[in-house]
Amino acid sequence: MRKTIKKFLCATLADNRALRVDVESAFVRALPGFSIVGMTNQSIQESRERIKSALTYIKYKFPAQKITVSMSPSDLKKEGSHFDLGIALLLYTQKESFTCKDFYIFGELGLDGDVRSTTSIFPILLSLASQEKSLKVIVPKRIVKKINQIPNIEAFGVESLSEAIEFIKSDIKSLHVEDFSYKNMIEIENKKYFYEKDFELDFDDVKGQNRVKRAMVISAVGMHNILLEGSPGCGKSMSIKRLRHIMPPMSMQEMLQSNAYSCMSGEEEELSAKRAFRSPHHSSSKPSIFGGGSAKAMAGESALAHNGILFFDEFPHFSKSVLEALREPLEDNQILISRVNSKIKYETKFLFAAAQNPCPCGNLLSPSKECRCNELEIKRYKNRVSEPLMDRIDIYVQMSEDYDSKSQMSSSEMFDEVLKAFVFQKKRGQRELNAKLSEKKLEEVSNLDEEARTILEKASTQFGLSHRSVRKIESIARTIADIDESKKVKKEHILEALSFRRR
Repeated sequence: MRKTIKKFLCATLADNRALRVDVESAFVRALPGFSIVGMTNQSIQESRERIKSALTYIKYKFPAQKITVSMSPSDLKKEGSHFDLGIALLLYTQKESFTCKDFYIFGELGLDGDVRSTTSIFPILLSLASQEKSLKVIVPKRIVKKINQIPNIEAFGVESLSEAIEFIKSDIKSLHVEDFSYKNMIEIENKKYFYEKDFELDFDDVKGQNRVKRAMVISAVGMHNILLEGSPGCGKSMSIKRLRHIMPPMSMQEMLQSNAYSCMSGEEEELSAKRAFRSPHHSSSKPSIFGGGSAKAMAGESALAHNGILFFDEFPHFSKSVLEALREPLEDNQILISRVNSKIKYETKFLFAAAQNPCPCGNLLSPSKECRCNELEIKRYKNRVSEPLMDRIDIYVQMSEDYDSKSQMSSSEMFDEVLKAFVFQKKRGQRELNAKLSEKKLEEVSNLDEEARTILEKASTQFGLSHRSVRKIESIARTIADIDESKKVKKEHILEALSFRRR
């Protein structure tokens, strides 16, 4: 007697975590009908019409019976159109043999049986992989390469309902897809890291500004927060927008996590080694930057910038509530969104970059234009950014109107420096970049020589530096030493790190 399919596995997102859902079907003798039960939302209820159309398209005849599809646990809220494919296969194969009953099945159906991806599939599978040791999944073919990069998952892709039916009836090896390959890859200590060498925006376009370019290399190597201050048009925003293209390589886990956050926000993207770059307008609301929502807490710009760059242009013009709320993700590298029914935590290991004018009119540092602001206006403008927030910024550069066309440094040259220092860091056995290290780990790797430690202690006393500021100077000095491929942090490294502190 042939075994029949009566159940398949799927999952739904609940508070940023995937929970398994068992989907069962029953055909009973009663008036013909089709119902789905189990605390489902509107998108799942509407799937009945998509499933009917897709099955009719492949000449399936619905039996003169009542069809009930149940999703358990029944007290768990379920949402998403990714249940379509599994339910259709469940109905079609009710009396057919089924060789892969332990597969998770995901996919939305078109009216003609076309299998489509949704933005929730990837984050669901990433979460499931962290909970189970081995998973086999059937997914839309267009995302199968990306899914196959998730540890503990073997993914098989289908393009249509007909192909899925043939797949579950035949040898499952027939649809196996080769692993994802990337042209720019470096292996360090048996771990692979990926990077882009597409300098769409090049530092070669920035004339002069050698000190800024040096600061950008240091910022990229260690993931250090950076603030540029200068007159309008001196190249602040122009420089920061090019910072993305010289950022260090990413591990596959970092790429997957960043992509999962993008998918959860409704932005489905291809897997890429190019780090995220988010630049919200200064009029953006607090929930849009840090996440929120009454029914469902969505990721904000700070979470979407995870492993990448969060850029605030016109820094002092952001609302006071936004600027003060920024202190937590900068310090803890995570943000917790608390609601009555849920609490969701997002990772926020981003490089924070900001640009601002020296005064409201912008001409305070200009050698050719007269500043129209009085002292009170300048003070109010500066005071919009609090000292605790400024203390969390590692590198401060005051830009001049330096347009020396002879002094050039391209993004390619800068990236080579970043890559060299990145390799030096990773060969030290370091998992995180310098700015994201815990205090204990930083103490282990900083390795200051006697002269450098003496200078740092004197600077701490003379300038009244906070404990956080001292740690940041130590971290920047470690990054500068990495660029020089020096095992020890020396006097010159500490002095250069101190030169980037805001006075």
